[in-house]
Amino acid sequence: MVPLALIAQEIQTDYDHTTDFSKYKTFTWIKQPKTENPLMQQRIIDAVNTQLEERGLHLVSGDADLGISANAATKEQQTLNSFYDGFYGWGWHRYWGPVTVETYTVGTLVVDLFDMQTKQVRWWASASDTISDNPEKNAKKLNEAVEKMFKHFPPKGTPKTD
Repeated sequence: MVPLALIAQEIQTDYDHTTDFSKYKTFTWIKQPKTENPLMQQRIIDAVNTQLEERGLHLVSGDADLGISANAATKEQQTLNSFYDGFYGWGWHRYWGPVTVETYTVGTLVVDLFDMQTKQVRWWASASDTISDNPEKNAKKLNEAVEKMFKHFPPKGTPKTD
């Protein structure tokens, strides 16, 4: 067994390389993370909001450029999706193909940024070993993870519009 001290956060990000991220100025939450601890839910929202606001985006209550969706998994679980759940008839598709299987491991946070006009994912990040059963460690680990997730956001070298 690997000692817990040796398990480190693993951060992964990906984005649509054809997207001009400079056109995005506002964001709104379309799916908040579901956590057993409501304080952790608010910490996740606050951490993501802070990172986006530090990059010049503004939180709005509606009619935003980007939609934020976050998922938190505190145990290993698999999700089978034929469409991105929870967007009431929008038919959001995160991946190509009819069905996706996603496995999240203990303490994983996944954040998707959707283009609200096209309803397509434009940026994605996940951080493992981010949420634990120890509330004292949660805030620090969460903030570190979200900061790392957004370290290179918006992606450099994306196309510019005139």
